Amino acid sequence: MTTTDIARTVVGIIGNIISGFLFLSPMPTFVAICKRGSVEQYSPAPYLATLVNCMVWTLYGLPMVHPHSLLVVTINGSGCVIELIYVTLFLIYSDHGKRVKVFLLLLLELIFIIALTAITLTLAHTTKKRSAIVGTICIVFNIMMYASPLAVMKLVITTKSVEYMPLFISIASFGNGVAWTTYALIRFDPFITVPNGIGTLFAVAQLILYANYYKSTKRQIAARKGNIEMDLSQVVGNDGQETKPSY
Repeated sequence: MTTTDIARTVVGIIGNIISGFLFLSPMPTFVAICKRGSVEQYSPAPYLATLVNCMVWTLYGLPMVHPHSLLVVTINGSGCVIELIYVTLFLIYSDHGKRVKVFLLLLLELIFIIALTAITLTLAHTTKKRSAIVGTICIVFNIMMYASPLAVMKLVITTKSVEYMPLFISIASFGNGVAWTTYALIRFDPFITVPNGIGTLFAVAQLILYANYYKSTKRQIAARKGNIEMDLSQVVGNDGQETKPSY
């Protein structure tokens, strides 16, 4: 194994670890769902989107599609299992209407990945052609996944608050983007470089927003806390007792 291969393997392992943390980050949400016995207003869309993204990347990393990509298969295969668990919990704890919708979307995703696999392996007869077909689809899905925080970023700018943009997720997304971009550049792979390079830029934008609006967020939280305490003091003061002004 050459020095380049060793470096690529080490970076790929780091990428696996960081991506694993990202996949597991929704666990507290699903623990709460299990305790309450209902998904309430939570949306299954992020988990269904991540699932199809992981399935496509797993296909891309297979030896008959893109050789020497075992670390792409390991993390995305694990991601498929984790996201399937999340989607299954949605099926268990949703009402009938939402359960049917989630099931149909999951079925469509499975049909899509089966069809893509069949078309790729039967019509494209070289790994170069197979990589190009699946890799192009991977770029589209990965950019869509990385672009999902745009709505939250818009909310941050509008409210001047980072309260609903967790710092840990932004840092992990940055580390994930850097790791996989580096991995792809060591032995150049445009299909991994492009979406993860864009993902890194999105993560940097989130971190800049966090640094810019951190102080204003603290002020807003402090102001809300002060208003709550003032309201409570007024309730106590008006509870059948006369309050005297202080001079």
